[in-house]
Amino acid sequence: MPELPEVEVSRQGIEPWLLEQTIEQIKVRTPKLRWPVPDEVKRVEGAKIIRVSRRAKYLLLETTGGTLLIHLGMSGNVRVLHSPPRPGKHDHLDILLGNGSVLRFHDPRRFGAVLWQEGDGLLHPLLAQLGPEPLCDEFDADYLIHCSTRRSISIKQLLMDSKVVVGIGNIYANEALFRARISPRMIACQLTREQAQILVDSIKRTLIEAIGAGGTTLKDFLQADGKPGYFALNLNVYGREGSPVRTASIRSRSLSRDSGQPSAAPGARRHRRVSAAVLHRCLGAGSTLLLYRQK
Repeated sequence: MPELPEVEVSRQGIEPWLLEQTIEQIKVRTPKLRWPVPDEVKRVEGAKIIRVSRRAKYLLLETTGGTLLIHLGMSGNVRVLHSPPRPGKHDHLDILLGNGSVLRFHDPRRFGAVLWQEGDGLLHPLLAQLGPEPLCDEFDADYLIHCSTRRSISIKQLLMDSKVVVGIGNIYANEALFRARISPRMIACQLTREQAQILVDSIKRTLIEAIGAGGTTLKDFLQADGKPGYFALNLNVYGREGSPVRTASIRSRSLSRDSGQPSAAPGARRHRRVSAAVLHRCLGAGSTLLLYRQK
């Protein structure tokens, strides 16, 4: 399932082609995806796109006629097509733009969604109760300790709870915990302040590196230009059950999804350098990222 990096990569890919464009028409070929596509999506026809943003795993197309919310589900992607081919079986919705281009939503498994919200898209019921973004300053060690206090679930389950923090799924929870040298099975309330700081930093670095690599393609995900994401080449544990851990003489062992699929192991690979441009784009001006060097 596309997680925060894949959705952010999609947002960055489509934004330059959508801003200030007028939506001429919306063609809905599949009226029911994960939820029915509401008739209100037609209200944005004739409206101008004024912002392309992301909240959690949702793309938000803010227009002068309301906000379209797009969720990629388990297998979806969006692409801007300048000479669009004939729609295929899984091309469920087209947004025709005034410049002749088309934003096409493709989703083989139909777990995605296209929704509408009048005015501010953040007021939609699916977004209103979500936790903070993991790349914002609000998500820090103090916040994580506050959320983990008296929680008897595993630390991995806590990270995957969208009411605690958004956008972290199975792949990136595994990777961040591995880098932080924390077992995904650790009970959340046992997390120390020092571990929380290292884990928060690990989460931020992992997500930023994944965005810089174009996300992770395991099967279906494609970037907005049709290319796969290359962060799969950097995965330390996810999907590597039975394989040698890259930095230790042990093998990854599969656990249940909830308790932490591949186990974390001592040691961590040297993280690749992240450019200042990528950091600025992902974190925004004024944000703080504490960096820890693995020993």
